Amino acid sequence: MNINSLINSPIEKYQFQNQTIFIKRDDLLNPHFSGNKARKFHYYLLKEFPSIKKIVSYGSNQSNAMYSLSVLSKIRGWEFEYYVDHLPQYLIENPHGNHKYALANGMRLIVGEPKPIKEQIASSEVLFVEEGGRQESSAFGITQLAKEIHQWQQEQKIEELNIFLPSGTGTTALYLQKAFVQFFDSQSTVYTTPCVGDVAYLKLQFSLLESEEIYHPIIIKPQKRYHFGKLYRESYNIWLKLQDEIGIEFDLLYDPVGWNTMMANSTIFSKPLLYIHQGGLIGNESMLLRYQRRYGENI
Repeated sequence: MNINSLINSPIEKYQFQNQTIFIKRDDLLNPHFSGNKARKFHYYLLKEFPSIKKIVSYGSNQSNAMYSLSVLSKIRGWEFEYYVDHLPQYLIENPHGNHKYALANGMRLIVGEPKPIKEQIASSEVLFVEEGGRQESSAFGITQLAKEIHQWQQEQKIEELNIFLPSGTGTTALYLQKAFVQFFDSQSTVYTTPCVGDVAYLKLQFSLLESEEIYHPIIIKPQKRYHFGKLYRESYNIWLKLQDEIGIEFDLLYDPVGWNTMMANSTIFSKPLLYIHQGGLIGNESMLLRYQRRYGENI
């Protein structure tokens, strides 16, 4: 993998539902290491870790982070051990999506055991990664993302910019806002919306990483409570519409919640708006299969 390919993804201008939207194409960083996970794990790709022999992490059985960590482990020549609380029979019989490709990269999957705790596996040879990459090391790559956006903003002579992205743990949104406050005098404001849990849950995730609220993004409450991983017809509809009207494929899990929430809040468009593509397109393989089984359509 060319490490330089993770730097400075393009920003493109589009019209969608009568609004001008700039899109940061982090899906184009690298076919196997893209989106917000590439930003979160960039630190481990660039720095030297001579004693590390294994990565240990945990999360869902089709996690984007799981696949990205399997790629990172393969590149670095490390073992990769990943914990999930369950594995559906359908997935066991029909491996696909992030699960399939992470296994192909050499992941050792541990099913049904309690998730690992960092203190219990403390070792100079083990790199422990929190679910979804919710940890301070993620700030390294996300600060690089902020620098790219700020440079583009200066080139475009945009004095104030609104930035939007959906959140799971909220790590990317948090460190992006923090970088702008620390380094660029808050000339950009980061907005986000929860895709896992509710507003209170997302605020808690911010606080676990950063107690100073001056660095916290602005949270936009979705029009309704979305249950993570559940299928929603309106999510599939806007995903299709984005492909039809602007020709970009987005993640089917986070991005539809983001786009539906963003388009329903006109205040966000009071200044030039930049949407950050979350990557995670390999995960669409499993999501599309689920939509097919749910709605019985050839989609």
